[in-house]
Amino acid sequence: MLIQGETAADIADSVRGLVQRGELAVGASLPPMRVLAAQLGVNRNTVAAAYALLAAAGIVDARGRAGTTILGLPQVGGEGEGAPDRGEAESAPLTVNLASGNPDPALLPDWSRSFAGYTHILYGEQPLHPRLHDWAERTLPPGPTPGQVTVTSGAVDALERLLAAHLMRGDAVALEDPGFFLSVGTLRVGGYRAVSLEVDPQGVTVDSLRDALAAGVRAVVCTMRAQNPTGASLSAERAEHLRALLAEHPDVLVVEDDHFSAIAVTPYRTVIPAGTARWAIVRSMSKFLGPDLRLAVLRADAGTTARLATRLGRPSWVSHLLQHIGAELLTSPAAQERLAEAAAVYPSRRALLVDALAAQGIAVFPAADGFNVWIPLPHDEHRVVTGLAQAGWAVRAGSAYGGAPSRPPAIRVTTATLTAGQAAGLATALHPLLKGK
Repeated sequence: MLIQGETAADIADSVRGLVQRGELAVGASLPPMRVLAAQLGVNRNTVAAAYALLAAAGIVDARGRAGTTILGLPQVGGEGEGAPDRGEAESAPLTVNLASGNPDPALLPDWSRSFAGYTHILYGEQPLHPRLHDWAERTLPPGPTPGQVTVTSGAVDALERLLAAHLMRGDAVALEDPGFFLSVGTLRVGGYRAVSLEVDPQGVTVDSLRDALAAGVRAVVCTMRAQNPTGASLSAERAEHLRALLAEHPDVLVVEDDHFSAIAVTPYRTVIPAGTARWAIVRSMSKFLGPDLRLAVLRADAGTTARLATRLGRPSWVSHLLQHIGAELLTSPAAQERLAEAAAVYPSRRALLVDALAAQGIAVFPAADGFNVWIPLPHDEHRVVTGLAQAGWAVRAGSAYGGAPSRPPAIRVTTATLTAGQAAGLATALHPLLKGK
C-alpha cells in the first residue's frame, strides 16, 4: 500500500485512488495517523484532516483509537438490482428471482385509467397536488405537534432531504441493522455516520437505541412495520419504551418509515414522543402502487416542512402527473379492492415459505408483516447464496443490509410472487446447504 501526498486533499485523493483500483479492499485498515504522518513527512494534523475528508465522503469509517477502516466508494443501488450472478451455474435451471424485493405486479392497481382528468401544470403552481394533499391529510398520523404535509420522489428522496435539512456531514444517524440498504447507502453518500440499531421480532431494541442516543446521534430512522428485510413490526410495549427513551432527547430528529402502510396487517405504532421538536412520518407508495410511481407523502413539524419547501418548490417540484396518478389510485374503489387483496395475499405467501422451511427444520426470523423472509444462517452466507444460485434460486445476501459484528449471516427471500411449489423447492435446495453437505 503506497499512500502519497503532502496536503490533506492529496493524501485523501491518494487513498481514494487506491480504493478505486482495488489496492485497498473493504475492511482494510489505514495506518495510524502518527505512523502515516511519519512516513509522509507531514504533520499529524494533516493526516487527521485527510482521514476526516475520507470519512465525510463515506469512503472510510474513522473510529478514533479503534482505527480507520475502508468502507469502499459510496454507492446507492436499487432494490430490484443485484440478484446474484449464477456464476458456474449457466447450465442450471432458469433462475427463480426471489431477491428483487418487488411486489407482485398482479396485485398492483391498474394505472391505465388514472390519466383521465389530468391537466397541464405550469410554472408557479403549488407543488402539492390538491387531491393528494387531501388524502395525506386524512390518512397520515397527526404527529405530536401541529404538522404539515408535503410530497417527495419516494422514501429515499424523503430521507435525503430530511437529513440535509437538519444535519451536517459527519453527523451520526441511528439506523436499523439489518436495515433497508438504500437508507444505508444514502447515509454514506451524504457523508453521515451510521450507528446500528438492533432489530428483534418486536422492532428496534431498547438497549441499542439507548446506546445510539448515548453516542450522540443527531437523527433516528425507524420502520414501524414490515421492516425490510426482517418483516418485524413494532409491538405496543416496545413502541412505548422507545418513545420514553426518545423523550429524553427532544432535539434528535425522528423519522418514521411506514412504507407498507396501505397493505399492512399490523397496526401503526409511533415512536415519536410528545416533546420532540423535529420529526417526520414518511409513507412511500412503491410496495402497493408500484415502484415506478416514485412517490411518497410525509407529515413533519412546521420547521422541517418549511426547510423542505425551499428545496421542493419551484422549479424542483415532484411531477404533478405522478401525483395525479397517485391520487386517482388512492381514492379509486377498484384500486382499494386491489390493495385489500394484496393485504390478504402477501401474508399467505410468506407463510408458504415459513411452513416449507419448518418442514425441513429451518428456523426463520419471526416476521409479523411484509413479503420478505429473513433466514439466519449457521455459516458463510456467500456459500449459501452461491449454492442456491447454482440450483436456480436467486436470493439476497444479508450482508447487503448492514454488517453489525454481533449479527449472524443471513439471507433475505422475497415471497411476493411465491407459489407453494416454489416454497417447497427452495426449502429442499436450502436444507443441504445449511448442513454443509
